[in-house]
Amino acid sequence: MAASWGGPLLLVGASGLAREVLPVVAEAGHDVLGVLDDRFAELSITVGGAPVLGPVTSAAEHPGARLLLCVGPSLTRAAVHGRLTNGSTYARVVDPSVRNPAGSPVGEGSILLAGVTITADAVLGAHVVAMPRVTVTHDCVVGDFATLAAGVSLGGGVRVGRAAYVGMNASVYPGVRIGAGAVVGMGAVVLTDVPDGETWAGVPARRITSRAVGAAR
Repeated sequence: MAASWGGPLLLVGASGLAREVLPVVAEAGHDVLGVLDDRFAELSITVGGAPVLGPVTSAAEHPGARLLLCVGPSLTRAAVHGRLTNGSTYARVVDPSVRNPAGSPVGEGSILLAGVTITADAVLGAHVVAMPRVTVTHDCVVGDFATLAAGVSLGGGVRVGRAAYVGMNASVYPGVRIGAGAVVGMGAVVLTDVPDGETWAGVPARRITSRAVGAAR
């Protein structure tokens, strides 16, 4: 599966993620209209070589463009999506080095960066971000707006809830559920289910904090 969309691309969020996506898009030879961000007045005129065009709400001024949400925090990405019109269309960007030999489905708006591996019979939802060297093994389900940071490894049958965030180099034991809006710290080893909205960290991972699901990070 390669980067896929029809029409020019419009990135939402002048973030580090946007700067990581832009070279993948350039390598594929696709057009980028620019970047939208509510902080546009404070930013330089370009981000990663792409012009900063205005606030998020100006997406409606570019009806032919495909949007890509490049907002790093999972819950914030979901909140930005909620501000956009129902008629918005979204790109899917998958680095050419991604391995998905079984053709596991990847939802609209998702971003898979270099070295991601999806083995078999997994499902990745919409607007998922998988950073470099993520491993998603058999029968995993990754919910909409979830983020898998660099080096994350999911054992077989793991469930990652909507807008959950799994930190860099964390490992999740087979069959474990990461709840909606939950956060797993970097380097954590998760052996048991993480409830919705809780933050867990450590080896083995343990609860640190909890918050209402849906609160922005």
